[in-house]
Amino acid sequence: MGALKALQRSPGALARNPVLVIPVLVIGLLQLPQLLLQATNPLLASLVSLVISLVFVLVMPFFQGGIIGMADEALDGRTRLQSFIADGKANYVRMLIAYILLLVIGFVLFIVFFIISFVLSILVLPTLDFSGFAVGVMGLVFVISYVPMLLLVFFVQFYGQAIVLGDEGSMDGIRRSVSLVRENLLSTFGYSIIGAIFGGGIGLVLAGLSMVASPQSAQFFALPEIAFPTLAAAILVVIVLASIIGSGLAIFSVAFYREISA
Repeated sequence: MGALKALQRSPGALARNPVLVIPVLVIGLLQLPQLLLQATNPLLASLVSLVISLVFVLVMPFFQGGIIGMADEALDGRTRLQSFIADGKANYVRMLIAYILLLVIGFVLFIVFFIISFVLSILVLPTLDFSGFAVGVMGLVFVISYVPMLLLVFFVQFYGQAIVLGDEGSMDGIRRSVSLVRENLLSTFGYSIIGAIFGGGIGLVLAGLSMVASPQSAQFFALPEIAFPTLAAAILVVIVLASIIGSGLAIFSVAFYREISA
């Protein structure tokens, strides 16, 4: 029920405040050079991707704080870019600490997954006859290995809202998110499904365009060749659409946080 109420409020808030799309669009445009370079210079595209990833570590906490603050204002009436800057600056240090901490935890979980996969490949794979059932079992084991990472994302997804809107510290924001999700498991699951449908759809389109842009991927999957100007225009259109949807999801997340924290 909380997820549906939050979803109903989001389109109207975004329609009143199209300015909220601008910060999300800027983040999207930062990825444009990487996507376009894949069609002309894959090696340089990889280096640019690495640089952008490092920049995002520093930029994302500011962006999250600012966009959450704008979304909160948008739900009550009007917001403006000055709010994005003010909330981003006011919450930057706490958001950065929490963000880096969660990156470290995620990295540790990735290492654990890698070790589990490596051990399984050594101990189990040689004993399998690679029948359909055996391959299915191995696939299930690998999927289950990802569960801890998925649970981490599921339970801490509102740490930013807790910091910006609840004025919590870095660790307290993470704990607050875990507590709220634990108390509202069913509603949060519904919220996550809705977010995954909208966000995942755009992600799949971008991934598809990225594959088309990469000569290696296009040759491997026998994908049709697309002229560079057409490809660039398509990527730009998708980034704009993704920015609009991303802005709506930001409002949705704040509206849902209000529902479960009231």
